[in-house]
This record gives sequence, structure tokens and C-alpha cells, in this order.
Amino acid sequence: MKILFVHQNFPGQFPHLAPALVARGHQVLALTDEKNQRPSPIRTLRYKAPEPVQTDSALGRTYADHAERGLLTARGARALRDRHGFHPDIIIGHPGWGETLFLKEIWPDATLLIYAELMYRTRGHDVGFDPEISPDRDEARFMTVARSAHLIQAMVQADGAIAPTRYQADSFPPELRGKITVIHDGIDTARVAPDPTARLALPDGPTLRAGDEVLSFVSRSLEPYRGFHILMRALPAVLAARPQAQVVMVGAEGTSYGAKPRDANSWKDKLLAEVGGQLDLSRVHFLGRVPYGDYLSLMQVARVHCYLTYPFVLSWSLTEAMAAGAYVVGSDTEPVRELITDGVNGRLVPFFDTGALAAALIRGLEGDPQAPAIRAAARATILSGYDLASQSLPRQIAWVESWGAMG
Repeated sequence: MKILFVHQNFPGQFPHLAPALVARGHQVLALTDEKNQRPSPIRTLRYKAPEPVQTDSALGRTYADHAERGLLTARGARALRDRHGFHPDIIIGHPGWGETLFLKEIWPDATLLIYAELMYRTRGHDVGFDPEISPDRDEARFMTVARSAHLIQAMVQADGAIAPTRYQADSFPPELRGKITVIHDGIDTARVAPDPTARLALPDGPTLRAGDEVLSFVSRSLEPYRGFHILMRALPAVLAARPQAQVVMVGAEGTSYGAKPRDANSWKDKLLAEVGGQLDLSRVHFLGRVPYGDYLSLMQVARVHCYLTYPFVLSWSLTEAMAAGAYVVGSDTEPVRELITDGVNGRLVPFFDTGALAAALIRGLEGDPQAPAIRAAARATILSGYDLASQSLPRQIAWVESWGAMG
């Protein structure tokens, strides 16, 4: 088959699937933003990067920006059709930035498959979940409805969709869930595995080794969506109870989700102003974003890994931590409960309960007798349902090729 991947940050969620389809004899191309410089073995073409649309309508701004990207993507697709004679049998795209909106107008006979990452919802998910950060107001719900328009349109246009978790699939309206197949992106468990010889040299501190009293926290950005504020407020009790513990945090100081704080340059600055005076900061290490090898080493050396999240997209870091055999203390929120059963393959605490979080972290750091069994069960969970080679990739390939069989 002829298969076209469309993603503004290609390979995005498809670093394994696209090459695997080439290996199976399919002709595969990718279409991406001209500013995207991420390497890929797939032949990649680029469309013109959009400029922000000027509009006074707050409600219409998101749709206008995504529709503009969709228009430029469609023009790039048209050039691919008219100049190169390319007519894909299957298009696989991420609709989050509007790229798939007009592709059916270029290739009406192509099968359109999309990555259904999450549908924004006004109740029961992130909106209004944390009253301190984002109060539950009508205006916030109005904006959420407006931000959902392009995602609903993309799902209606699509012939099929794939979602990495059941929670994320179920964020879509019941009328559209029948289009979604749940297959996780997949974890390379051969590489992401326990390593008793793992080491991590901290730029501002000691060299950490597997088994040391290390508490890890990883997020794309240090922000409330991933519970950074909750962990920071739990740390004074944790460090007081465990005077040898080292805390290592990975994540940028900006924001990936949600808004910046109104009264500080970053959430890190805001929380340090709030609790920094209660912390031994020589034992709290902020590494920013780090190379993947260092991130993996951190997962392998940590005695306890803390993962907190709003009801939102599940982070790859949780599945990778579990694959590395981490002792995870996580938030008792719906995305986490899909993977972790309290006391079986991790520990769960209420998201906002800093006392319960501190107690669970202390329990893990001091040496929970159940830790070996919990760590083994965490890795077994990933091996049995989320492993790239034996689970996710074969299922993804079969899913894509099943659409060719239908055609």
C-alpha cells in the first residue's frame, strides 16, 4: 500500500510504526512542518509553517490557528498529488493541530486514520479539577467547547482512530468511540529495564547508584497538570523524615499544559518561594530536560518514582518507569488507575492529599518490605500489555493493514 503519515513533529507517535510498515513492503512517505528537524528514516516532505491567525475572538482563535495549519497541510498534500502523482491508500495523522482537516478534499478515496490522543471535556477531566489553579467557571467550559471543535470535526471525517489508553479513548463522545481502537504506543522493554549497575552523576551533587535513597520526578515541564505543586508541598516532610534522601526532578521550567502562574516567572519559582525555606536544597536537584540516557538512568537508580497527573493524557514516563521496575507512588486519578492497582504494582494516593503523598514516599524510601514484589509486578504489567516488540507494534501493524484489506 501507499501510506502517508502527517504530523507537524514527525515521527511524533510513529517512530516505530512507520519504519515497520516500510519493512513490510509498503511505500511510506511523511508530511510535516517545514520547521521540524527531527530525524527519521522515512522520506519526509514539508509544508509551509503557518503564522498565528490574527483575530479578536478568543473563542475562535484556536480553531482559526488549526484551520490555517490544516489549509497549509492540504496545499502541501495537493503539491504531492499534482506534482508527484502520489495517491495514498491510507493517511495516518495526528489531528491535534488541525493537519487532517482538509486532506479528504485532496484524496477523497483515501482511508483516513487518526491518532485520538484526547478529547477536551468540560466536566470530569482537567477543567475545574484543581480549583486552586483553574477554578470551575462557565467561561473555562466555554473555551473548552471551542477548543474541541477541530477534534470533533477530525473524528467525524476519520474512517478509524487509534488511542493509547482506554481512558483517552473514552474521553471522546460515545457516538464516536466505535471508531477507536486502543493500542498503546509501546515501550522498548529490552532497553527500558531494571539495571542494578545503573549510575547517574548529578551536575550539582553526588553520583547516584541503583539502590540509593533517591526520589525521582519526571515531567515535560514542572507544572500543576503533573502535580509538581503537590509534590513540592510534600517534600518538607519527606526530607525531614529521610535525612539521606536525594530528590531528582527532570523537567523544563516553562509550561506544557495549562497557564503560567500569575505571580511568578515559573511554577518552580512559585513553589520554591512557598516551601523552599523548609527544604534542604542541597538534596533537591532540578536537572531541567536531560538526554534520554540520563533520564533512563534516573528511572533505574531511583528507590521511589513519583508520578502525579490531573485526569489527562497519560505520560510515557509512567509506563517507562514501570518497565524499568520502578516503585511508583502515583496519584489516584483515572489515567493512572488504568495501569496501577494500589498495593499490587504501585502505590496510589489521592491527588491533593500532601500528607498521604509524603507518607507513601517515606514508606518507599525507608524500604517497603513489599517493594520487590511491587517492582516486579510493575514491569510485568508493561511486558504483558504495553511491550513494543511483542504487543503494541504487531497490533498497530495489523490494525493499519486491516484497512488495506477492507479496501
